[in-house]
Amino acid sequence: MKIFVVDDSMMLRERIIDMLSELSGIEISGQAQDAPSATQAICDLKPDVVTLDIQLIEGNGVDVLKKIKQEDHVPVVIMLTNSTALPYRKRCMEAGADFFLDKSTEFGKLRVIVQGLLERFQMTVTKAPLGFGG
Repeated sequence: MKIFVVDDSMMLRERIIDMLSELSGIEISGQAQDAPSATQAICDLKPDVVTLDIQLIEGNGVDVLKKIKQEDHVPVVIMLTNSTALPYRKRCMEAGADFFLDKSTEFGKLRVIVQGLLERFQMTVTKAPLGFGG
């Protein structure tokens, strides 16, 4: 299962990548810190899962979310952010976010969610050659 990581903090991207790389069956297909390169790379690489922050360099994660959810290959999107006020959560869910996590209090849930998605992905790939999310 391919994962793309988007966050403006290099340290946090590395932390996410280190944590998820421990899971068997995970491939980190790329990472980005700004909205334009994140959008382009996600459209080009077609990952199965995207972790996405709201606050980005040159743009924001909500705009990225809206764009990637309109593509033919629609990834599962896990919003992982410190911008957790209700209006942000509502905008993300309306734009198509599959999960919304608070970086400061729910970071550990990311691994649990990805593990569950991985199990689902592996079952789907075994049953249908088209794969997961597209």
